[in-house]
Amino acid sequence: MIAFIEENRDIGVEPLCKHLTIAPPTFDNHVAKRANPDLLSDRPRRDNALRPEPEIERV
Repeated sequence: MIAFIEENRDIGVEPLCKHLTIAPPTFDNHVAKRANPDLLSDRPRRDNALRPEPEIERV
């Protein structure tokens, strides 16, 4: 849902959130945490630390 709202932001976040039954602050919090990982709680930080970095191969 977050990706859909971001792709259609020109329509407006609040109308999209209302139609998708998601609170606008929920969307704002998700975007803020993705932009600044320091805002994440302890559990997601630990999960991210354990997640291996993706390996990108040049072909």
